[in-house]
Amino acid sequence: MVTFIARVLLIVFSASIGYVVGGTFEPVMPWHPYAGLVVGAAAAFAVIAVEYLIKKFSFEGLVAPTVGVILGMVTASFIVEWLDLVLPDTFTLFDQVMHFITISLMLVLGYLGLSVGIKLKGDLRMLPAPTFGRAGLNAPKVLDTSVIIDGRIADICKLGFVEGTLVIPRFVLNELQNIADSSEPLRRTRGRRGLDILNEIQKQVSIDVRISEVDFPDVREVDSKLVRLAKQMNAKIVTNDFNLNKIAQFQGITVLNVNDLANALKPIVLPDEDFIIKIIKEGKEPGQGVGYLDDGTMVVVENGARLIGREVKVTVTSVLQTSAGQMIFTRIK
Repeated sequence: MVTFIARVLLIVFSASIGYVVGGTFEPVMPWHPYAGLVVGAAAAFAVIAVEYLIKKFSFEGLVAPTVGVILGMVTASFIVEWLDLVLPDTFTLFDQVMHFITISLMLVLGYLGLSVGIKLKGDLRMLPAPTFGRAGLNAPKVLDTSVIIDGRIADICKLGFVEGTLVIPRFVLNELQNIADSSEPLRRTRGRRGLDILNEIQKQVSIDVRISEVDFPDVREVDSKLVRLAKQMNAKIVTNDFNLNKIAQFQGITVLNVNDLANALKPIVLPDEDFIIKIIKEGKEPGQGVGYLDDGTMVVVENGARLIGREVKVTVTSVLQTSAGQMIFTRIK
């Protein structure tokens, strides 16, 4: 309502100013006050139309191209001034074409600045910013191919455990596309799942997803490109790839491993603790039975092979923690 009133007042004031300005020409042209009225109202409507257009663009979508145009035009002015200083006074041809050269350079360099600004606008929000005691909290997070295909990152984002900007490098998108176009059915399914997960994340209004066009043509491996991009952007890497995790940590990059998060959220069981488990198959060792908790944790039951298909009460003897997850060893009570 306030916005509507403000727009009405803008139209009224603009039309009034146009009428007053047009009235100054009334002795010469009696119809000028009414022409000024129309022009003033039209100017107000033009401003409102520009306001609607601006709403469709993000802040960096406006700032980057505008800065590019300004820098291009300023550069053109410097070039013309420099030519005016270095060319001798006897070179009268320059004075005759100076305005033409100025306009031409401003158009060319302004257009180039606009083009560069549009290309780089998506990377503005990825630049590191002062954290003031919250170091790294809102740092950009670069997703790798494995964590996208895994899919759990979408649920983590949906629950609000991710802050800052999620960065999807163009070379990761290309790798996903190649996997989705594979002739192998399983690989093709994994690639398409990854693309579906990206679309799901992008639809979440609380998550800022950016596609980075930065590439490193001299590097072939996607993991190496991810590490270099993260170092360049001062970003974190989100992955569940064990090897990428180690390489990135070795180079001082913070890694958010989804598998580590899942393991941290699993319920803790202690030796001599009792619980009931259903044995569903035989284990690797003779006589062992295997069952699973609700979260997928494997439970190995000593001498449980003869009780496959039954629920039994077991006692925890030991817990083995690995990078792939937890394994609980038990005996029948």
